[in-house]
Amino acid sequence: MNLHVTVTKLQAYKRDKRKIAALTAYDCPMAALLDEQGIDMVLVGDSLAQTVLGYKDTIQVTMEDMIHHTKAVSRGIQNALVIGDMPFMSYQASPTDAIKNAGRFLQEGGAHGVKIEGGKDRIRTIAAVLDAGIPVLGHLGLTPQSLYQMGGYKVQGKTSDKAQKILEDALALEQAGVFAVVLELVPYAIAKVISGQLTIPTIGIGSGPYCDGQILVVNDILGMTSGKPKKHSKQYANLKPILDKAVQEYILDVQKGQFPSLDNAFEIDEEELKEFIDSIKKES
Repeated sequence: MNLHVTVTKLQAYKRDKRKIAALTAYDCPMAALLDEQGIDMVLVGDSLAQTVLGYKDTIQVTMEDMIHHTKAVSRGIQNALVIGDMPFMSYQASPTDAIKNAGRFLQEGGAHGVKIEGGKDRIRTIAAVLDAGIPVLGHLGLTPQSLYQMGGYKVQGKTSDKAQKILEDALALEQAGVFAVVLELVPYAIAKVISGQLTIPTIGIGSGPYCDGQILVVNDILGMTSGKPKKHSKQYANLKPILDKAVQEYILDVQKGQFPSLDNAFEIDEEELKEFIDSIKKES
């Protein structure tokens, strides 16, 4: 069991060559379950757009959505590091907006830090948030909030110049003071080089085994999403058929009058029942 994971502890894990395990969570019960099992870091990801809110992508998620779910997650955590995902347009307009919104994650949401997408193009904003005393987790490679600009969910850094840009961005983020960097959908050989160049941890998602840690969407590892498992993910359980069966059985039990039985119901004292029935008779 972890004891109060901090950003400095995660950095020590890299020095000790101890891999970091992270998952997303969007509510209190799931957060508590992950925390009890010893997860290092919980990200309240803007992926809640698809996993919880039914949106097709992350663009429509608001600060209010994120704060609401971060509050819930934080209430379930005792030991893990909780990071709130800064949603689209919560930091892009100005460093002032970024500081204000990042502060809300800590002050209202109970998070320990925030995640911000982007590299050198976001350094001024990230530096401002860091100067305000707020830990920042960087995010490079596929950055979902730039989905339309990137033309879809595609592997990033597949050419020499684009791989070089990701490396330069990662080094710039480290220099600015972020405590770690998420590398999403980056070829594993490039992620290996970047991980070796940085003194801060890299947290991979779809970027191979050579990152200093890994993060996945909790719904994906539990088989609670539609379609076949993503190439970069791994399904450790398949809960959807179990949930389907439970709901189907419940519906049939109700329709057939098999639930609830008297074992699921509550009694009343016989004298009180008689008095109640007699009172109805008098009124009629």
